[in-house]
Amino acid sequence: MNRNSAIGVFDSGIGGLTVLREITRLLPNENTVYLGDTARVPYGSKSKETIERYSFEIAAFLLKYDIKMLVAACNTASAFAVPSLKTGLSIPVTGVIEPGARAAAGATKAGRIGVIGTEGTIKSSAYTAAIKAIKPEAETFVQACPLFVPLVEEGWAEDEVTAIIAQRYLSGFQDAGIDTLVLGCTHYPLLKDTIASVMGEGVTLIDSAASTAIEVKKILEEKGLLNNGKAPGAHRFFVTDSPERFMAVGRRFFGENLAAAELAILTEN
Repeated sequence: MNRNSAIGVFDSGIGGLTVLREITRLLPNENTVYLGDTARVPYGSKSKETIERYSFEIAAFLLKYDIKMLVAACNTASAFAVPSLKTGLSIPVTGVIEPGARAAAGATKAGRIGVIGTEGTIKSSAYTAAIKAIKPEAETFVQACPLFVPLVEEGWAEDEVTAIIAQRYLSGFQDAGIDTLVLGCTHYPLLKDTIASVMGEGVTLIDSAASTAIEVKKILEEKGLLNNGKAPGAHRFFVTDSPERFMAVGRRFFGENLAAAELAILTEN
């Protein structure tokens, strides 16, 4: 396996760009290939079998670009497909749930951890299971926040409407006395300031995107696959539908360095 090959990153749509952004910040010399499955978003309402099939189709596409590692930058795919991907692929694979769970378990002092996410992620109980596996005595409190995703994509992350909705969603956590809150959706890092203002200084926010980037670096180091080049990494972007919308919204997530997106044609199994 070539250490100068790219890291493959995929998501059901746009939110995974927050994970890619953290990877490129931490590992600026790494090349990346990103695929957003914008034709089939959202994943949260689909079955485990469907998510697995989609994920293997995406993996097959990205493997054509000689990737050395695969990152499922999607909470639903992490919950439902990462175990099968790890078994079925010959390259290292990670998702976003285990890194976020480890960070939360390490950060909490009271052992009371909140998790917010999409309805699909919350229903999967994947974060609760991952946190309990690391810290069995921890108590978890969960809340689906379905309106957060469209608000972020609309560019309203700092709007007063979003602050009101955040207060409504998060008030139960204040009553539960949590000291750590997992941002269990790749859109949610863009709401960090709003969420922090609601929760107050006593609550540590866990950004799964940042935790995943640390995990990627650790795995590449262990496998001897860190890029040893000096030049900044090259980044390629694919989507399965509407590159124009991806570019317009994606810059809120990745920044102005988001290059042109190409249309990907996936081969269905």
